Amino acid sequence: MPLVLPDNLPAIETLTKENTFVMTESNAVTQDIRPLKILFLNIMPLKIATEKHILRLLSNTPIQLEIDFLRVESYVSKHTPMEHLGKFYKTFKQVKDKKYDGFIVTGAPVEKMDFETVKYWDELQTILDWADKNVMSTLFICWAVQAGLYHYFNIPKHALEKKLSGVFRHTLNDKNTALIRGFDDVFWAPHSRYTETRKKEVLKVPDLKIISESEEAGIYLMVYKGGQKIFVTGHAEYDPQTLKEEYERDIKKGLNVDLPQNYYTDNDPKKSPEVKWRSHANLLFSNWINYYVYQRTSYIL
Repeated sequence: MPLVLPDNLPAIETLTKENTFVMTESNAVTQDIRPLKILFLNIMPLKIATEKHILRLLSNTPIQLEIDFLRVESYVSKHTPMEHLGKFYKTFKQVKDKKYDGFIVTGAPVEKMDFETVKYWDELQTILDWADKNVMSTLFICWAVQAGLYHYFNIPKHALEKKLSGVFRHTLNDKNTALIRGFDDVFWAPHSRYTETRKKEVLKVPDLKIISESEEAGIYLMVYKGGQKIFVTGHAEYDPQTLKEEYERDIKKGLNVDLPQNYYTDNDPKKSPEVKWRSHANLLFSNWINYYVYQRTSYIL
């Protein structure tokens, strides 16, 4: 939670320069507390597993959150029971007249396809246009990053020679951004994808700022217009076994994939994975909720 300090206290300027968040008393008294309303568009095939991944991180905040689960209507999930979808998920028609403080859009295993050939592409574009006017901040994850960049800025995705899979070392480009408050100078995060977003194309977009990169995995964090949109190309939300399960699934399918990098102890798949991204993941989500949703939203949506 923020420090609430008297207006014009000299320390405020120093703390702000150090990337420490403070709130003046005049701002603090205008805030009433209510649960934040978060919309969660889950387009991963294993929806129940993805729910656990995301909710685990959202739960690590002192702020009350109300979650609405959203699914696309133009594609029927083959890996999640319809009973589950019918009971817990809403369609866009059911939420389009509402407003939300935050919006999360997950990845999907369709990155080898052209965007326009994805069955729910038109529906997704409608939802993204709606979010611009009805959501305070949107968090895009993995393929959703590429979809958002293409929809909003016409930035294409590019195929990699082989699947990028593993846990990679990242550094910070801009330490004075609220999203990475409290991050170490070097941190680790999982990636799992067949395509990439290229830096030279991102740099052409005004107000789209690259916050973190990896020499091996490329761009990781981007912020648009101070936080209206947050782009996370990796999978900070993954649990310890997710990359292992993906690797074993790919091998079973006969795919030519490499062992996830920097993941297993001693790079031995017979040994347990080393979890070295959990603290970063919790901080990433709590920073998004606090600084880009809670601190910016209105009491009356």
